[in-house]
Amino acid sequence: MPSPASIASKEELKQEAEAVAKSSLSGLKSFVAGGVGGVCAVVIGHPFDLIKVRMQTAEKGVYTGGIDVLRRTLAREGLARGLYAGVSVPLIGVTPMFAISFWGYDMGKGIVQRLSTVHNEQYSIGQISAAGFFSAIPMTVITAPLERVKVLLQIQGQKHLQPGEKHKYSGASDVVRQLYKEGGIRSVYRGSAATLARDGPGSAAYFATYEYFKRRLTPKDESGRPGSLSLPAVCVAGGAAGVAMWSAVFPVDTVKSRVQTAEGRPSVGGVVRELWGRGGIKAFFPGFGPAIARAIPANAATL
Repeated sequence: MPSPASIASKEELKQEAEAVAKSSLSGLKSFVAGGVGGVCAVVIGHPFDLIKVRMQTAEKGVYTGGIDVLRRTLAREGLARGLYAGVSVPLIGVTPMFAISFWGYDMGKGIVQRLSTVHNEQYSIGQISAAGFFSAIPMTVITAPLERVKVLLQIQGQKHLQPGEKHKYSGASDVVRQLYKEGGIRSVYRGSAATLARDGPGSAAYFATYEYFKRRLTPKDESGRPGSLSLPAVCVAGGAAGVAMWSAVFPVDTVKSRVQTAEGRPSVGGVVRELWGRGGIKAFFPGFGPAIARAIPANAATL
């Protein structure tokens, strides 16, 4: 006959198993929701991103502004092959990127907790920012090559082809194959340092701004306990976070785009000097308008 202790032990094991199952299901739901939100962000934001990249990488005077890029892209390449050129790359990468980003964010919060004091189990905005910076470090392993492939596909449609001539790349896998053939893994990962220099401060600004607006917009009951954040408030917080991110790092993004699309073996320092010589600080901000226009709906959709 089983003892009361063994029966209690079995009940505890059953409760633990149910808790683990619920936790796993919750994690799966979050992963799927994050993936769906990421896909929505890509579909909404990719045309804006393409306009931004073409403005960043074009020679001075080629385009008069974002509307000019839009008009000429639609006229020459159409909607699917034009504004959505290279969209397969972020669509494939968005789910693992989000998963790694939020995993890195949780790891960052753990590091912050070990190195500083968290009062009342609530992180300060500065601590949130530090955790956000950390989240970009593991994500760069995926982001850098995906960005390299994406921007090359986005800009190749600008070239005027002769009769019978085809674009250099037939798709994302062809870009990777040719890059690897030309310069090995270093060519595929060109621009990694610039990507991290963009995504580290950008993620810090993003998570800190989102947390700030979330706290300001969360309603409280009579006892001061926080309630649930409404959907419009979530959208406002997400949009503000996206604007803060791009405002903080846009010049670095311009350098990254040019490093990843230039012929030969450009250096970050060489690109910075070239841009400064072309137009000073203003030369680091082509495409800033489309980036901000993209940030609001795309980041609101993500959250």
